[in-house]
This record gives sequence, C-alpha cells and structure tokens, in this order.
Amino acid sequence: MNDMNGPRLALVFPGQGAQQPGMGRPWAGRPGWFLAERASEVSGRDVEELLLRADAEQLRRTDNAQLATFVLEMVILTELRQALPAAGRPTVCAGHSLGEYAALVAAGVLGFADGVRLVTARGEAMRAACAARPGTMAVVLGLPAAELERAADEVRAEGGQVWVANLNSPQQTVLSGSVDGVARCAELAEERGAARVLPIPVGGAFHTPLMAPAARSLTAALAGTELLHGFAPVVANVDARPRRGADDWRGLLKEQVTAPVRWTESVRAMADELHCDMFVEIGPGRTLTGLARKIAPQVSRLTVSEPGQLPAVPSPVPSTPVRSVA
Repeated sequence: MNDMNGPRLALVFPGQGAQQPGMGRPWAGRPGWFLAERASEVSGRDVEELLLRADAEQLRRTDNAQLATFVLEMVILTELRQALPAAGRPTVCAGHSLGEYAALVAAGVLGFADGVRLVTARGEAMRAACAARPGTMAVVLGLPAAELERAADEVRAEGGQVWVANLNSPQQTVLSGSVDGVARCAELAEERGAARVLPIPVGGAFHTPLMAPAARSLTAALAGTELLHGFAPVVANVDARPRRGADDWRGLLKEQVTAPVRWTESVRAMADELHCDMFVEIGPGRTLTGLARKIAPQVSRLTVSEPGQLPAVPSPVPSTPVRSVA
C-alpha cells in the first residue's frame, strides 16, 4: 500500500521497439549497473555489450532487443526506488508486451533472475518463430479499433493472415500478420479513413496466432519458474484486468504471446479504477507516457530513461513534489 499522503503510482514499462543503441551508457558504473553484470551471468549473454555497444541492426534482433530492454528497465527501477521511495510500493504496475515481465518483477511477483531467464527464453522462442513464419507489423493512426478489426476480419475471410495486435490508444492500433495480409488490411484501413499507416521494421507477426510455436516453447520455462504473491497488482495485457501473484500468470504470459495487447483499457483501469495520479514510465523512450496523455490526460506523467530524469532525493523537511513530464 502507498502512504496515504504519497502519490498513487502506476509503474509502466515499455516493450520491444523502445530499444536504442547505447541506451545503457548513461547508467554504466552507477549503483544499479550491477544488475547488468548479474543478467549476463544468468542468461549466458553479454548484456553489457548489448546495452553499451550493440548497433541498431544487432538490437533489431528479437532476442537481443528483449533482453537488453528488460535489463535496462531493472537497472533504472533500482535507482528510481532510491530517489522516489513510493516506487518501492506502487499502487499498480503494467508493461507493454515484453514490459509485462519488468512489471511482474517490480510488483514482487517474479524475482530478477527468474525474469532474466524467462525473457531470454521468450526472446529466443519468438526469434525462432519469426524465422519459421516471417511476418510484419504496421501502425494505423486515426481509425477506430473496431473498424480496423472489421477490416482484418474481411482479409482473413479472403484467406489472408492479419490481426489487430496492439490497441495502444483511441488513435493508434497496430496490425500484425503476413506481409501480404498486413498490406491488404492497410489498404482497407486507408480506404476507410485512416490518417496514416506506418510500417514497423520487424520480421515477425507478434501477438498473433503465428506466434503459437513461441508460446509452446515458453511453456517449459514458465513451468519451472517460481511465482510469488507480490505486493502490488499487475494489469495483464490479455484482458486489462489487475491481477495478483496468486492468479494464473503462467497462463497469462503464455497467452500474451499470441493475444493482442489491450493497452488503452489497461491505462483506463489504472487511472479510473485504481485511481492512480501519476504514471511513471521506466525504460528507454517515452512512448507510454505519450499514449497515457491521450488516454488519461488528467493523470500526471514522469519519464525516467536517463539519470538526469530521476526525481531529486526527498529532503527531510518538507519534500518537493515530483516533477511531471507532459
């Protein structure tokens, strides 16, 4: 529980696509950096290399992007909790796709080492699924999600493979599927009034049935993972409901690989049902705070991707309010 006089924080974590070359450099050598070294030991991968020196091409690889992004989020979370004690006991946590694993660690449902192991397994499984069944994704702007769902239904009825994968905001929805299926659905979206359709440079159809082999591969890793009760709920991607550690997170994480990310509903649940008064985005970029501004503009926002964005450590008398980032 939060202190009655403290902010009701929602900690939110971005997913794959937020990664940037050199994103770990501002944090290298700081107190939280030991987690990058620990992640290398657990995963058997050189995580520090990924965070410090990997180029854009290396970070586009699914397994590299997922592991690097997750670990950086954990480094930042560790330091944020020193600067903002309320982040140690948030009202709720949530993560977009891959970010859900960081949210589970932040809520005390997953241990850090288990999180590293699961993210490593997930990235490898999804990379293999991409190689076996190549696909792509595209962002559709300015068309209601229900209208885009109907367009995707029509393409599938014609034998195409395309689905709505991310419901990111009332103005932004993501398609995913085969190259031909996404292209055909994008044409229909533009005919029906979409403002823009932008391709996403990925080689897989994430959050669709084409990722079913990855979901099956992840089952063994999930079965061997200890899940704890935790101290805060996590809003699940698959149904936008706050879930506790006692809920079926093994099933939810497996389903998440092939199911759409219901981010608009997730933000509304945190703002309207759990009455959060600040969203804190932890990780590279500021995509989620940008989406939150459109979905729940009444809630203040803080982005922490670099050390200079950490709030000042509260003084004993009287404390200074945490700055909001619009």
